[in-house]
Amino acid sequence: MKTLFKNATILDCSGAEPFLGNVLVNDNRIESITDIESDVDAVIDCTGKFLMPGLIESHAHLSIDNTDSLTAIGMVPPEENTLIAARNARYYLDCGITSCISAAAAKPRLDVVIRNAINAGELKGPRLLAASPWITVTGGLGDMRTLHAPHVSSMAIVIDGPDAFRQTTRELIREGVDIIKLVVSGDTFMPHAPSEATVMSEAEVAAAAEVVHAHGKRMSAHCRSADAVKLCVKYGVKVIYHANYCDEEALDMLEAAKDWVFVSPNIGFTAIASYEAEEYFTEEQVLQFGFRDELAAAAKGLKEMQARGIRILGGGDYGFGLTPHGTNARDLDHLIKYCDFTPMEAIISMTKDGGAAMDLGDELGQIKNGFLADILVINGNPLEDTLILLDHSKLEHVMKDGELIKTC
Repeated sequence: MKTLFKNATILDCSGAEPFLGNVLVNDNRIESITDIESDVDAVIDCTGKFLMPGLIESHAHLSIDNTDSLTAIGMVPPEENTLIAARNARYYLDCGITSCISAAAAKPRLDVVIRNAINAGELKGPRLLAASPWITVTGGLGDMRTLHAPHVSSMAIVIDGPDAFRQTTRELIREGVDIIKLVVSGDTFMPHAPSEATVMSEAEVAAAAEVVHAHGKRMSAHCRSADAVKLCVKYGVKVIYHANYCDEEALDMLEAAKDWVFVSPNIGFTAIASYEAEEYFTEEQVLQFGFRDELAAAAKGLKEMQARGIRILGGGDYGFGLTPHGTNARDLDHLIKYCDFTPMEAIISMTKDGGAAMDLGDELGQIKNGFLADILVINGNPLEDTLILLDHSKLEHVMKDGELIKTC
């Protein structure tokens, strides 16, 4: 089927300025960008509208249901959790998100089942790289147990030692995941293991990496501390989440690996918690958790990364009460406000660079001949205000893989 998007203002996300033109889609690919009309099956008039690639979420949690509790996530039975993930997958398309890199599933096979159903055409949803649950260590983020309550659930698999890491990684790859997600550093909410702490040993990271690379899969990692970032670059972790507290050595290592590594900072939760979450945190708690200091450290590091040409990905950690699903594009505004990105740079972080992070840089994330036809038509100019992408009524058309999913 041929579809012509006519008279659009095209934001191709190559970095070039917008221009007027027509976009011809043939089946699931962009066939041409032209001023010339041709015989087609359908015409969509885009006069006065912006046309751009679909958004790519770099830190997706489709199986989390806007919760405030890691324990609550673990308590959801797998059957209900599958329905939650399926519903969120469909909703993401309505939000203009046409591709996702998962950053952990709430159960071992949830992402795998959703990915397979999407690929088979049984479920509407973004193209998806399926992740494992968090793999953490005793006392790490996601370990909700205590000595008096040793069987508390969460969305994490808690293991210790290189042999356990090898076995668990092999099991998860056997079950079909694309990504092994490690929790290498601590976190703000762990008083015994704060963000600056590196809770996973080098031997454990190395053991997981050995198996992942042997199977041709990929890793991502929760890395707030500088040492966690260094470990992950050393062992080939492709997508590094957060990277709040990078020191000079960590920045140097990221720069040396910038041809293949990506940083997905996910500062949305921290930014909102710092200044917009009175119903969640008192001022005393904001200071106690150090949200503002963490945001300032992240912003400083991200400015340096941007200057060094390290690719930074937009989106991240949506699906919690403070950062509900569907508000993912808010991250673009955070990058502009706190990290001095231009609107174009912010949008590219969630389009062109997202495609590269999915290993689809030559066919996803730009409006370009031969690229996959993931297309948004927006009633407004996202370069003037990226927050327009949060108004889903302004997303007049959403196409994924050549199929028109949404038309207002």
